Amino acid sequence: MKVTIEFYRTRAEDDAHAIVGREVTEAHDLDDAIRITRLLTLTLDMPQKPDAVAISDAFGKRIYLAVLEAGAGPEGAPPP
Repeated sequence: MKVTIEFYRTRAEDDAHAIVGREVTEAHDLDDAIRITRLLTLTLDMPQKPDAVAISDAFGKRIYLAVLEAGAGPEGAPPP
């Protein structure tokens, strides 16, 4: 399946967010997309360190959202 992975920074005062990285890739399933996201978190050259990540399917439906902890990969669950 084709997925879009977006890395972004969030501003706490007003919950605004800015995308600092975006990749479109193929993944076998959601677990594979999360694995790819973890790798990209460590290797993708972004202008700022992201504090959150979202994965969307080919139709733009968000299928995963996670807050990134300092020094860690994405940990989260699909949104309700």
